[in-house]
Amino acid sequence: MKKTMFIMLALTGLLFGGIFSYQAFKVYMTKQYMKGNIPPIVVSALGASFESWQPEITATGTLRAINGVDVTTEIAGLVKSIHFTSGKDAQAGDLLVELNVDDEIAQLHSLEAQAELAQITYGRDKEQFAVQGVSKATLDTDEANLKSARAQVAQQAATIAKKIIRAPFPGRLGISAVNLGQYLNPGDKVVTLQSLDPLYVDFYLPQQQLPGIAVNLLVTFTTDAYPNMVFKGKITSINPKVDPTTRNVEVEATLSNPDKKILPGMFGNVSLKTGTAQPYLTLPQTAISYNPYGDLVYILKEQGKDQKGNVLYVATQKFVTVGDTRGDQVQVLKGLEKGDLVVTAGQNKLKNGSIVIINNTVVPRNDPHSNLKNE
Repeated sequence: MKKTMFIMLALTGLLFGGIFSYQAFKVYMTKQYMKGNIPPIVVSALGASFESWQPEITATGTLRAINGVDVTTEIAGLVKSIHFTSGKDAQAGDLLVELNVDDEIAQLHSLEAQAELAQITYGRDKEQFAVQGVSKATLDTDEANLKSARAQVAQQAATIAKKIIRAPFPGRLGISAVNLGQYLNPGDKVVTLQSLDPLYVDFYLPQQQLPGIAVNLLVTFTTDAYPNMVFKGKITSINPKVDPTTRNVEVEATLSNPDKKILPGMFGNVSLKTGTAQPYLTLPQTAISYNPYGDLVYILKEQGKDQKGNVLYVATQKFVTVGDTRGDQVQVLKGLEKGDLVVTAGQNKLKNGSIVIINNTVVPRNDPHSNLKNE
């Protein structure tokens, strides 16, 4: 029993002795810094503060035209004339390309003549049938011949119309893919046509974010092509099926593009604001030292002044729990209090008990809406 008590007292003495030794060492080092024997480490620092964050869902989206096609030809033919200019806007029904229809027009005239003759024959036999000059079978045959002749005329006219290629909807034309005299086969590309206002943006979200989205929810779209512009729209469709491979759901939003700056095929960032704003303790992301054993920051406490009058601080490590990031900022959920002075740059040179001075001449970015160019 006495031996156990002796061991406990010895351990307690060692514990308190270690604490007092550490404090004495810290005081000694502070004095050494203050005497100017060891230069203090220069860092930048910022007081932790609360900021209001709007809950937000972000994703990468791809733009798609509401109407966009490569204009082609249904039937083969030789390009006779081109009526469009590459890069110009076209209206629905505008004439784009004419194929050679000389043979088809000649055939149409022949069929029209046959149809006219069938009409005359039917009219004459109809009069004869009224006075019992011809049989009902003859009149029926004449009527069938007339209908067949008219159908052939209509078919030939449709063939000619197919060789007159027009814009199927309003949009912007691309670069011409045909030349005068070129022979086109069915399906050959003539020119691309894309409607640019409005545009679809397609993006994918994890299934756990489905409760936060709905049709008509407002969205914003940004792209590095126009870093200072924000394009607004709303969700118009949510795919009723989740991809079983990725567990993501496809979402479609419609964006307004009156200046026709953004184009189909471009990608960018889609943001959706959900719920109400909440206050969070925030820091620049550079203040967090990410480690396998936990994320930490350096807290500064004032420890007097040096011979030049500079305020000295002692740095202490502190583990924190971080949340979401936005721009240059990160949420700190646990480990800090409002007003704690935190090192934001230069912490790679620090350890527990390091003496530092603050120089905020150059500080890290701390913008929640940072949008750096993708260079």
